[in-house]
Amino acid sequence: MSAGRRPRARVLAGAFVTVLLVAVAALALTRAERPEPPSERPVLLLVTTLPLIFGEEFSLEGGGSSALEALDAHYRVVPIGTTDAPSLREAELLLMAQPLAQPAEALVDLDRWVREGGRLLLLADPKLDWPSERPLGDKLRPPPAFADTGLLAHWGLRLEGPNPSGPAERELGGHRILAVSPGSLKGACTIAGDAFVARCRIGKGQATIVADADFLNVDQLDGPKDRNLDGLVTELETLGAH
Repeated sequence: MSAGRRPRARVLAGAFVTVLLVAVAALALTRAERPEPPSERPVLLLVTTLPLIFGEEFSLEGGGSSALEALDAHYRVVPIGTTDAPSLREAELLLMAQPLAQPAEALVDLDRWVREGGRLLLLADPKLDWPSERPLGDKLRPPPAFADTGLLAHWGLRLEGPNPSGPAERELGGHRILAVSPGSLKGACTIAGDAFVARCRIGKGQATIVADADFLNVDQLDGPKDRNLDGLVTELETLGAH
């Protein structure tokens, strides 16, 4: 090749590499923006008393919350009734949002599942302000306070009630979210965000406890809807990655 052609060849090669890099970056961005098909999303087990999947009337019309839509975009959400061993075998990631008190056998199974490598995000609200038309005492009404039966103490934690009650900003998953009457957590785990979040290494697994569940009711909050849901998803993704 002559000396005169070499600079031109280098220019063409450089231009080709630039175009290739731009194309690769565009393809990566497109893939990042395009949701994965449901079959390729990781399974997220869900235990909750909150009307996230259906409304209180259990009607198929208008069912599904904004929180569920955010979760569905990243996970294949599988509701389960209790944290017994057969149910927990279905996945390695579990979200419990203001759950009912679990039977003693199910708590033993849950503890074992976490210690063997499971990842749990537990939303434990000491004062739930989520509105409900069901009367107090109705078994289908979410518990007004997290129904702890010794699980937190077993993991070296203590959940305390809000002081004062009302809306308050907290940090979750690197996002500033709006909570309602959030509690505080104390104990041996890593406590963060104004005592709002506790991250506990338990055996080979991890449990992250958040002292509020009302922040999921984004359709009723006068606040940053996207930040609340982004905080939830980011916390789950971080938990699942460890």
